[in-house]
Amino acid sequence: MATPPPYKRQKREEYRRQLTNATTDDAASVKAPQKRFFRQRAHANPFSDHHLDYPLSPAHMDWSSYYPAFVDPDASKTTPDGARKLVKDVEIVDIGCGFGGLTVALAPLLPETLMVGMEIRTQVLEYLNSRICFLRAQQQHLKNKAAATSSESPAPAATEEEPVQKTSDKPADEAGTTTAVVPGNYENISAIRANTMKFLPNFFGHHQLSKIFICFPDPHFKARKHKARIISESLNAEYAYVLRPGGLLYTITDVEEYHHWILRHFQHDPETQAASGGIKDLWERVPESELEQDPCLRVMKFETEESKKVTRNKGNKYVAVYRRKADPEWPA
Repeated sequence: MATPPPYKRQKREEYRRQLTNATTDDAASVKAPQKRFFRQRAHANPFSDHHLDYPLSPAHMDWSSYYPAFVDPDASKTTPDGARKLVKDVEIVDIGCGFGGLTVALAPLLPETLMVGMEIRTQVLEYLNSRICFLRAQQQHLKNKAAATSSESPAPAATEEEPVQKTSDKPADEAGTTTAVVPGNYENISAIRANTMKFLPNFFGHHQLSKIFICFPDPHFKARKHKARIISESLNAEYAYVLRPGGLLYTITDVEEYHHWILRHFQHDPETQAASGGIKDLWERVPESELEQDPCLRVMKFETEESKKVTRNKGNKYVAVYRRKADPEWPA
């Protein structure tokens, strides 16, 4: 007798079938995915061969299945591999998105901007994709319900027993549930499995992105593991390549030593402020006074799963945001 698969895998497969077979009408009966069935160890070796699929170049990337609501109606506009193109490019990337708290929370704030979370762990990514599918189905169900109500005879005045429910732009909570129609209907977000340390330029072209988020990255405490850190001089050069001038790169960590590591790799030594001609010349730190008006920063500090965990544990959060400077002019 064959050994049955682990319980958590059975629950994941059961939920996947339930979500796949659900129609728009019975979307309300489908519950949000539960994290406990998608848990996976926090560390993944970025230097291992994870059998990843990645495009030959950004022009070959097929985004149509990730953002079906943004597919270009002109069927003649296709990628070199024949896939349909989108009406706009992906502009925001959450590197190491985890369970997708940041990606989901940003969706209603920037409904017309395409965002993608990139994660290397399969089970965590499966949770986020299931969560996005659930939110999209739930939004469609709410819209259909509202349309059916409005098409009927004029509704009676609201009473104390049955108050009129108003829609709001409140983002989904940590469990991935929402009871109101939000801007964008979560059609502007998606998640893919990728190793950004190796293949980031395969997905995004020169100056394509407007924002990059690196939230609570793996600190890799041991010195021999520092080469696996997602912030380094060589990787910062790749971020500068895909980020447009004026674009922002957000970082947050609860490890003070890692925060100083970030500062050293983006900024010149305060004692030697002279330009070095290196990659650091392409970055400038955004002052805190300017960040106070940035709603994306508030989401990064308080809405993600990891930030909530740090808050519960009364830990410190160290934030550094850098602006991509314009490329220097070539000498005459």
